[in-house]
Amino acid sequence: MTAPLAVDGPAAPPRANGELLFTAPWESRAFGMAVALYEAGAFAWPDFQQALITRIAAWEAAPEGGWSYYTHWLGALEDVLALSDDVGARAAALAGRAPGHDHDTGNGHGHGH
Repeated sequence: MTAPLAVDGPAAPPRANGELLFTAPWESRAFGMAVALYEAGAFAWPDFQQALITRIAAWEAAPEGGWSYYTHWLGALEDVLALSDDVGARAAALAGRAPGHDHDTGNGHGHGH
Protein backbone atom coordinates (compact mmCIF):
# COMPACT_ATOMS: atom_id res chain seq x y z
CA MET A 1 0.00 0.00 0.00
CA THR A 2 1.36 3.41 -0.94
CA ALA A 3 0.02 6.77 0.21
CA PRO A 4 -2.06 8.37 -2.57
CA LEU A 5 -0.36 11.78 -2.59
CA ALA A 6 -2.24 14.67 -4.15
CA VAL A 7 -0.53 16.05 -7.25
CA ASP A 8 -2.22 19.44 -7.02
CA GLY A 9 -4.50 21.33 -4.69
CA PRO A 10 -3.95 22.44 -1.11
CA ALA A 11 -2.85 19.01 0.16
CA ALA A 12 -0.21 18.48 -2.54
CA PRO A 13 3.35 18.33 -1.20
CA PRO A 14 5.95 20.74 -2.60
CA ARG A 15 7.74 19.46 -5.69
CA ALA A 16 10.64 20.52 -7.89
CA ASN A 17 10.91 18.97 -11.35
CA GLY A 18 8.28 16.42 -10.31
CA GLU A 19 10.25 15.24 -7.26
CA LEU A 20 9.20 15.82 -3.65
CA LEU A 21 10.98 18.84 -2.22
CA PHE A 22 12.27 18.90 1.36
CA THR A 23 14.18 21.92 2.66
CA ALA A 24 15.24 20.38 5.98
CA PRO A 25 15.88 16.80 7.19
CA TRP A 26 12.95 16.89 9.65
CA GLU A 27 10.55 17.48 6.73
CA SER A 28 11.48 14.23 5.02
CA ARG A 29 11.28 12.40 8.35
CA ALA A 30 7.80 13.84 9.05
CA PHE A 31 6.75 12.84 5.53
CA GLY A 32 8.11 9.30 5.94
CA MET A 33 6.52 8.93 9.37
CA ALA A 34 3.09 9.85 8.03
CA VAL A 35 3.38 7.48 5.07
CA ALA A 36 4.65 4.62 7.28
CA LEU A 37 1.84 5.09 9.80
CA TYR A 38 -0.73 5.20 7.00
CA GLU A 39 0.73 2.02 5.48
CA ALA A 40 0.56 0.38 8.94
CA GLY A 41 -3.16 1.18 9.05
CA ALA A 42 -2.99 3.87 11.75
CA PHE A 43 -5.37 6.16 9.84
CA ALA A 44 -7.24 6.56 6.55
CA TRP A 45 -5.48 8.73 3.97
CA PRO A 46 -8.60 10.84 3.19
CA ASP A 47 -8.78 11.72 6.90
CA PHE A 48 -5.15 12.86 6.82
CA GLN A 49 -5.69 14.88 3.64
CA GLN A 50 -8.71 16.62 5.18
CA ALA A 51 -6.76 17.38 8.37
CA LEU A 52 -3.96 18.85 6.23
CA ILE A 53 -6.37 20.97 4.19
CA THR A 54 -7.98 22.19 7.44
CA ARG A 55 -4.58 23.12 8.91
CA ILE A 56 -3.56 24.99 5.75
CA ALA A 57 -6.91 26.82 5.54
CA ALA A 58 -6.62 27.90 9.19
CA TRP A 59 -3.13 29.27 8.53
CA GLU A 60 -4.33 31.10 5.40
CA ALA A 61 -7.18 32.67 7.39
CA ALA A 62 -4.77 33.97 10.05
CA PRO A 63 -1.14 33.57 8.91
CA GLU A 64 1.17 33.12 11.84
CA GLY A 65 4.89 32.82 11.24
CA GLY A 66 6.31 31.96 7.86
CA TRP A 67 4.81 29.41 5.49
CA SER A 68 5.91 25.83 6.12
CA TYR A 69 3.99 23.07 4.36
CA TYR A 70 5.55 20.39 6.53
CA THR A 71 4.66 22.19 9.75
CA HIS A 72 1.04 21.80 8.62
CA TRP A 73 1.77 18.20 7.52
CA LEU A 74 3.06 17.35 10.99
CA GLY A 75 0.10 19.10 12.64
CA ALA A 76 -2.31 17.13 10.45
CA LEU A 77 -0.54 13.90 11.42
CA GLU A 78 -0.96 14.80 15.09
CA ASP A 79 -4.64 15.54 14.46
CA VAL A 80 -5.43 12.18 12.83
CA LEU A 81 -3.41 10.24 15.38
CA ALA A 82 -5.20 12.02 18.23
CA LEU A 83 -8.47 10.72 16.77
CA SER A 84 -7.18 7.16 16.48
CA ASP A 85 -8.59 4.75 19.06
CA ASP A 86 -5.37 2.72 19.02
CA VAL A 87 -3.20 5.71 19.85
CA GLY A 88 -5.59 6.90 22.55
CA ALA A 89 -5.76 3.47 24.16
CA ARG A 90 -1.96 3.07 24.09
CA ALA A 91 -1.46 6.55 25.57
CA ALA A 92 -3.95 5.79 28.35
CA ALA A 93 -2.22 2.47 29.10
CA LEU A 94 1.17 4.16 29.28
CA ALA A 95 -0.18 6.98 31.45
CA GLY A 96 -1.56 4.41 33.92
CA ARG A 97 1.76 2.63 34.44
CA ALA A 98 3.69 2.99 37.68
CA PRO A 99 6.63 5.42 37.64
CA GLY A 100 9.92 3.74 36.76
CA HIS A 101 8.30 1.18 34.47
CA ASP A 102 8.63 3.04 31.21
CA HIS A 103 10.05 0.19 29.14
CA ASP A 104 7.79 -2.72 28.37
CA THR A 105 9.67 -6.01 27.96
CA GLY A 106 6.72 -7.60 26.23
CA ASN A 107 5.57 -9.47 29.32
CA GLY A 108 3.52 -6.56 30.68
CA HIS A 109 5.72 -6.17 33.73
CA GLY A 110 8.02 -3.30 32.68
CA HIS A 111 11.72 -4.02 32.88
CA GLY A 112 11.78 -5.84 36.19
CA HIS A 113 12.45 -3.17 38.83
